[in-house]
Amino acid sequence: MTKLLTREQIEHNVKVFREGVKPLERDASFDYCFNYFQRFREERRLNDLISPERLQESCIQLGFFLASWGMYRGSAFLLRKSAKTLEPIIGLIANQPTGFWEIDVNSYTKDNNIQSLLDFAGRIRSLPEYEKASDVLVTKILLGVFANVPAFDTYFGKGFGYRKFEQKSLDAVAGFYRDNSQIIDGYCATTHYD
Repeated sequence: MTKLLTREQIEHNVKVFREGVKPLERDASFDYCFNYFQRFREERRLNDLISPERLQESCIQLGFFLASWGMYRGSAFLLRKSAKTLEPIIGLIANQPTGFWEIDVNSYTKDNNIQSLLDFAGRIRSLPEYEKASDVLVTKILLGVFANVPAFDTYFGKGFGYRKFEQKSLDAVAGFYRDNSQIIDGYCATTHYD
């Protein structure tokens, strides 16, 4: 269950986060990754992500984001893998329908969008290398490419009170957004590191 934060606490947290994102800091790796994939979506060139000329770059973009967000350290299975291991993930990404790319927290309750997010996680886990992919890894992939879920990592679990990527937790995220949409939307910022 989420802890109730005051409007002032939410505004302070968002402001502190946004002020800390700078082109040379770790958090900016999200901007680079997200912008890379979104550019192909906006230009309607998703198949180019998996073209022989782009596949390696696509893997490296996602891989660097995942590395900077802790997925290539400790006991994570990616630690002993090259960026080539991400090729089947890039294939899934390139083949997602347009509607999936448009899912955001404000549309979780429409058209079974939460189920679509959970189904994508299932498709990742259906890949041989990713059968045991953690919720942390799956949600960091969704975050870095589509920005449609939070990363269900330790910090999110401690702060939000949910650790499992499931219907119940996404309903809670949607509820938090609905209750605080004016504050959150007031701090929307475009990514700008290309």
